[in-house]
Amino acid sequence: MPLAETADRLAPTPLRQAVGVYRGYHYSGQPPGVHRGLPSLGITVVLSLAAPTLVALDATEPPRGYASLASGMTVGPAYIPHDGEQYGVQLELTPAGARDLLGLPAAPLAALVVPLPELLGRDARELIERMADAPGWPQRFDVLDEILTRRLVSARVREPAPEVAHAWNVIVARAGAVRVDALATEVGWSRRHLSARFAAEFGVSPKDAARIARFGRSHRLLRGDRKLSLAEIAARCGYYDQPHLDREWRALAGAAPTGWLAEENLPLRPLD
Repeated sequence: MPLAETADRLAPTPLRQAVGVYRGYHYSGQPPGVHRGLPSLGITVVLSLAAPTLVALDATEPPRGYASLASGMTVGPAYIPHDGEQYGVQLELTPAGARDLLGLPAAPLAALVVPLPELLGRDARELIERMADAPGWPQRFDVLDEILTRRLVSARVREPAPEVAHAWNVIVARAGAVRVDALATEVGWSRRHLSARFAAEFGVSPKDAARIARFGRSHRLLRGDRKLSLAEIAARCGYYDQPHLDREWRALAGAAPTGWLAEENLPLRPLD
């Protein structure tokens, strides 16, 4: 019988600014295919509890297998081929979480997939081993609570400049509905200076961060319980029209919304 199991838990309060939700997933007996990992304003961490997760950031390149990984922000999809079996835990770290838990800002991870032991050392192996031995999702999430909280206590990485942090917060709060010129004026910098400092911290420009934020909102609406037309989603997310929405999806997801829905054969939900 096909299996499609997910389990979520909100991270404890001390970790809340670093990571929001733990998502456990176990899929078995599903049709083989290629899942697309979509761009987001976070650092994706995947911990496999069975076979390594296969990932490629370029559809023309062979995928590489990872027992655990971290991947930074990008303006394109990740390609994740699978044989119908997927079993693991996914987290989405905030940029603050990258500093506090991984020990570096988000920028060095941009458009890369990095084996997690390169960042966490023995903690990555402990996470995998102890979660694999745990009897259920609550106990696996308890392991995450313990090890991530332990890392948070020892975190010592500089904070971004207040102007950069403000620009980021505005883009996130407004789901990308912001002009970079206006944002630069708001923080008292030139557009060029803001863009350079922003990219040095996060690995993407303010313009691309706004595109990703708007795309993320459209993805959540597309997968939401209330079915909206693509024209309604385009209007709600600030696209000029549905063709503009389609173009941005092709650029960021590698497929238009209808094509992506038709291709995605794992019953996944957005990791909010």
